[in-house]
Amino acid sequence: MAASARPFAHPDRFVDRHLGPSADERREMLDLLGFDTLDALIDAAVPDAIRMEGDLNLPAPLSERDLLDLAHRRAGENEVFRSYIGMGYYGTVTPPVILRNVLENPGWYTQYTPYQAEIAQGRLEALLNFQTVVSDLTGLPVANASLLDEGTAAAEAMSMFVGASRGKRTRFFVDARCHPQTLEVVRQRAEPQGITVETGDWRSFSPGADCAGALVQYPNTDGEIESYGAFADALHEAGAKLAVATDLLALTLIEAPGVWGADVAVGNSQRFGVPMGYGGPHAAFFACTDEFKRKIPGRIIGVSVDAHGEPALRMALQTREQHIRREKATSNICTAQVLLANVAGFYAVYHGPEGLTAIARHTHRATAALAEAIGAAGHEVLTERFFDTIRVRPSGDAAALLQTARDEYRINLRDYADGTVGIALDETVREQDLADLADLFNADLSDPLRQQDGDYAGGLARETDFLTHPTFHAHRSEHEMLRYLKALENKDLSLVHSMIPLGSCTMKLNATAEMMPITLPGFAHLHPFVPADQAEGYRQVITELHDWLAEVTGFAAVSLQPNSGAMGEYTGLLAIRAYHQANGDEGRTVCLIPTSAHGTNPASAVMCGMKVVPVQVDDQGNIDLDDLRAKADKHRDALAALMVTYPSTHGVFETTIREIADIVHEAGGLVYMDGANMNAMVGLCRPGDFGMDVCHLNLHKTFAIPHGGGGPGMGPIGVNEKLKPFLPGHPVVPTGGEQATGPVAAAPYGSALVLLISWAYCAMLGAEGLRQSSKTAILNANYMAKRLDGHYDVLYRGPGGLSAHEFILDVRPFQKAGVGAEDIAKRLIDYGFHAPTMSWPVTGTLMIEPTESESKAELDRFCDAMISIRTEIQELELGTADAEDNVLKNAPHTAAHVSADEWAHPYSRSQAAYPAPWSREAKFWPSVGRVDNAWGDRNLACTCPPMEAYAEEAA
Repeated sequence: MAASARPFAHPDRFVDRHLGPSADERREMLDLLGFDTLDALIDAAVPDAIRMEGDLNLPAPLSERDLLDLAHRRAGENEVFRSYIGMGYYGTVTPPVILRNVLENPGWYTQYTPYQAEIAQGRLEALLNFQTVVSDLTGLPVANASLLDEGTAAAEAMSMFVGASRGKRTRFFVDARCHPQTLEVVRQRAEPQGITVETGDWRSFSPGADCAGALVQYPNTDGEIESYGAFADALHEAGAKLAVATDLLALTLIEAPGVWGADVAVGNSQRFGVPMGYGGPHAAFFACTDEFKRKIPGRIIGVSVDAHGEPALRMALQTREQHIRREKATSNICTAQVLLANVAGFYAVYHGPEGLTAIARHTHRATAALAEAIGAAGHEVLTERFFDTIRVRPSGDAAALLQTARDEYRINLRDYADGTVGIALDETVREQDLADLADLFNADLSDPLRQQDGDYAGGLARETDFLTHPTFHAHRSEHEMLRYLKALENKDLSLVHSMIPLGSCTMKLNATAEMMPITLPGFAHLHPFVPADQAEGYRQVITELHDWLAEVTGFAAVSLQPNSGAMGEYTGLLAIRAYHQANGDEGRTVCLIPTSAHGTNPASAVMCGMKVVPVQVDDQGNIDLDDLRAKADKHRDALAALMVTYPSTHGVFETTIREIADIVHEAGGLVYMDGANMNAMVGLCRPGDFGMDVCHLNLHKTFAIPHGGGGPGMGPIGVNEKLKPFLPGHPVVPTGGEQATGPVAAAPYGSALVLLISWAYCAMLGAEGLRQSSKTAILNANYMAKRLDGHYDVLYRGPGGLSAHEFILDVRPFQKAGVGAEDIAKRLIDYGFHAPTMSWPVTGTLMIEPTESESKAELDRFCDAMISIRTEIQELELGTADAEDNVLKNAPHTAAHVSADEWAHPYSRSQAAYPAPWSREAKFWPSVGRVDNAWGDRNLACTCPPMEAYAEEAA
């Protein structure tokens, strides 16, 4: 057969599924904007000075089918042994009803952080469940809605203790029997902040007047359950605090840390139904005493009331967040791990206290029987009082035993490299697994297994109740659980309903084909510390994604360890700091940050021991070059870095970005680029080409990892050659550069499981698809800005009066009519939309980012809603609508409100509930009215008491 003149490829291309507007729709949109071609628009919007030459050097795009075939092959290249390594990661069984209906469900994973509480009551309740689980099991009254991982949670506890002392106490003790990755993350966090970390045996540590606190592990990394009560008393007597890294499943059998004196408890909820995923994502937890409730890092879900006096949930105490407090923030935490916290919370709801206790007893029974059998066989069991983990000194050669375990039994044990091994069991262990372990040690398991019943007989047995709320007793059958999950999902607006036009958040398509690989067993069930030859599939995915991201950014190397955008900022600044120190410039500690920057920027700089110096922006939202020059010159001998977001937080390509970089470089500093807005640049321009030294990428924005209701996220950094040696390392799995900084995450590749999503995204789009995505994002934003111009004032335009991929509407003029940004945001809910970003980066404005994935029809629908709302505002301006009792002030309108027997408003029920034609065809109802934020902060409650109590109190 003659060779074909054209490649034989399936005509269904992924790029055509990913991009919203069709070719004809793009033509119509360009006509409105006055451009003949999309390239002409891009040439006008993106400065020539930063445009890349040529194309990205990436492989040809794969079809969805071919991508999934490749993902299966890669998963098969990982060898999933039975891993009993422990160290905070355990096998677990994700209940199928939760796997299919939450983890694999776009109704859950495409939600945004629940800032708009009225359309987020489902995930807010799920997070309240999670907080209740953590609070009950740890015995501490306040818990947050998750952190990134156990190591960073421990570091947050240390920083909180030091901060509470107002910097007067700068010594922190970490017991040597904490997990090694936790210890190293804490050390790295401490050093730039001037905190001295001491390690050793907690029994011999004496706190002094300079001691802020201590961290112990319970049970410790060897499995030992130690009694820390007297240690807590000694710390408290010295004015110091105690943080305890602990295990939720163990706490069903052993006493809660809060009972015996802990001030903070942290840990990883992974074993509550969340796959190991080669290290993450997992929801860390953080609980504390009431003393720290206004300083606790991360987000807290609290109970409040709505405009009708009904109970409602919301994110509490938001004034603590870095968006408001900036360099004075308690933490730089932004993205957490909400989707995984939901899974863990639902795991507890499904099993209830009895089920969790039964799983714990099952695990402990297996461990006790194995320990007895191994000891009887002549090996030394070093752990005396344990839950699920023992440390053993084999009678023979430990290295040989570990090799035999891998070669003959496909079992991984922990190697202490000192002649001892660790065995950590979990709920997945079957009788045959125990038999294989016993056989490995030439032990007889029959009598011990028969005699053990799972009772925990050691000291500190749990006596306090937990999970007594009805929610944890009502959903035992799968039908009940399924309906509960669906009822919560139905309360929340996600991308399955409509576009979420949040500026600086990039709520694009999370394609099904991108998501499918994460639940393949070959990827999902790998322990992060397995030998490298068992993770070959992951190695290939990580290597390919590293190379593609380096190509996209124009940088020499990439670290995939940072597991959020804020942690990417922190990691990039650590590299800059290490670079200056390596060059003998320890005095370079000043970080210049524009006043328009995201709040995590100054918070991250402070965490790196830097002094924040603000740089002004001009009336067009651009960096004021005169002020930048003056500040750079003033701090010439101390300048470490400039942090700059590009395109700017105002949605503009600043034409002076190369000059900005030159000014900083000439003064001896380096330039950190916040990559939050990279969705306007991929394939068009590369940070490494126009003077940036380092940038982070939000994979949960630009590269399609879903937001999950507030996490997971990933924030890898790209660096140039001079910073390459200072990428972060890891104490267990070698990573990083030749002069690596310490780890910034507990796992070597952060949340490795979700890297698969960005890998799939790049693989299916290829160079041209990525470029088309950026172009279309810019087209969609400018089309919407053009349609809304005249109805609203569009702030901060770039070259040619164009925006980048997002734009800002000024709604401040409407304050004369009594209408603010919040009123418009809540009214949009009645039209079936999530609000744009409110009052950031400019107070009293709305920032809109449509992404490339929305069709022209959806863009038009949102614009029509905004234009209709403008008409409603005009009625107030003209005095034809009641100034106090109107559709804007009373929004959003619930079904219960609209269908009530009495209706006293001067506008109709139809106008309230069905303001647009599409709202009659597919109405999304908010489940509560406008939430009273102040009431919730005055009456802080962040666990699950009977909801009726709050309704009664509000009345």
